[in-house]
Amino acid sequence: MLPHRSARLAGGARVAAPGACQRGAGRHGRVSAVLLIGGSDSSGGAGLVRDVQTLARFGTAALCAVTAVTAQSDARVAAVHHVPPEMVRLQIETALAAGRVAAVKIGMLGTGATVLAVAASLAASGAIPVVVDPVLASSSGGELLDPQGRAALREALLPRASLLTPNTPEAAALLGAACATSEAELLSQAHALLALGARAVLMKGGHGAGPLATDLLVAPGQPVRRLSAARSGSTRRGTGCALAAAIAAGLAAGLDLAEACERAKRHVTELLQQDV
Repeated sequence: MLPHRSARLAGGARVAAPGACQRGAGRHGRVSAVLLIGGSDSSGGAGLVRDVQTLARFGTAALCAVTAVTAQSDARVAAVHHVPPEMVRLQIETALAAGRVAAVKIGMLGTGATVLAVAASLAASGAIPVVVDPVLASSSGGELLDPQGRAALREALLPRASLLTPNTPEAAALLGAACATSEAELLSQAHALLALGARAVLMKGGHGAGPLATDLLVAPGQPVRRLSAARSGSTRRGTGCALAAAIAAGLAAGLDLAEACERAKRHVTELLQQDV
């Protein structure tokens, strides 16, 4: 377990200790939870395994809707079995009907049909915040969302996203553009993603250069927030999963978006420091 203390990110933003703001029982005395929608990773490094570990670190309950089962390692994706979209839909609707879901985190979806099933299932979820981590490929390069899925994600799921968390290659792929190489280009792509319907975008800086890894939180009518930490030499997989799940845990706990992102950034920074 990581020793989370109240700490500061670069720039002075204070990050609360996990659990300090956790929401208590929801309706009918039931503890609120984050609904995790994504694929399993047989290596345990990413996907739903990483998501559940992250929520547990913050004392947040998890509900799961499995979209795919993968056989993979740090080196390759050996095989992917896609769960039928109807089964994905039933998992989501059953979880929502329990009345405990306080936030949703979406990861690997795999196919266009699954993207559409997820978007349709969330249509009646009301004001529940939805964090979308657009998983297009594994860290080893294996494709995890087909071309039809990418189009469906843009058209059907981004308008449901309270927050989209792309890295530089993912943002470029979603927009059909070259990878951004400057902050100005990153901000331009963030605004293009907002125009597709996402209510906020966190452009992750892990693929950049320089001593600091800076994430840019961009939302309409708000000043850009820069979340920076020392760049790590770690090649740990699953950091994008951990970041998005930690943000969802913060939103479920009642933190505002900026606070949730700051706390999640601190969590991932400490994960990476373990490997150095």
